[in-house]
Amino acid sequence: MTFLAVAWKGSMEDTSSRAAQLLTSGNVLWGLDAEEAVFSAYGVPYQPVSVLITHDGIVKTSWAGAVGEAELRAELDALVATAG
Repeated sequence: MTFLAVAWKGSMEDTSSRAAQLLTSGNVLWGLDAEEAVFSAYGVPYQPVSVLITHDGIVKTSWAGAVGEAELRAELDALVATAG
């Protein structure tokens, strides 16, 4: 499973600095989508939005804003189950 955090506003320096503060585990890949290609491809109109995507690129579920740990675990378990 890969975790990817994408920002679309700001500079690469600002994004890098904020990612270093928030993504301390090293288990999350991050990047700046200044051209909004990723957001456009998955229909994300604003941040924060979370999108769970299957290994073959199908959007399984998405939600805006924060989600509780129990709900997040349930959604991730459901996503893993689709992988077989």
